Amino acid sequence: MVLVGKLTTELGVKAPAAKWFNLLTAQLHHVQNLCERVHSTKLHEGDWHGVGSGLKHWTYVIDGKVHTCQESIESIDEQNKTIRFKLFGGDINQHYKTFKLIFELIDKNDGNVVVKWTTEYEKINEDIEPPNGYVEYFNKCTRDIDTYLLKA
Repeated sequence: MVLVGKLTTELGVKAPAAKWFNLLTAQLHHVQNLCERVHSTKLHEGDWHGVGSGLKHWTYVIDGKVHTCQESIESIDEQNKTIRFKLFGGDINQHYKTFKLIFELIDKNDGNVVVKWTTEYEKINEDIEPPNGYVEYFNKCTRDIDTYLLKA
């Protein structure tokens, strides 16, 4: 009985890593205006960008269904361009005991940038499917954000 899992997706992007990192560390509230599948985000307490100080509510679409969750930032590693998020509440708690999201920017030797999304989760029981829909969701959001950042 395996309840713990990890899903990862990597996507090459054209916008510079600095623009990506700035958006997710200093302008996270704009994501709802950039991603077709993000319907809304609301700040419930704290601030948008502080580690452990902000609690946000997200409404988004995965596999054609509207989902909700709450999110907080667990850590920001500026040197390695990595952000760790904790997702909970809403639809997440119906299926998972824990649900972590790791965003990482990887600078390639050829000057290109790769966005890497990793979802670490623990299912509440073995009948729950892995959160595969999140892979497509993050890929779509990555394309939407990259298009915006290239114009910005």
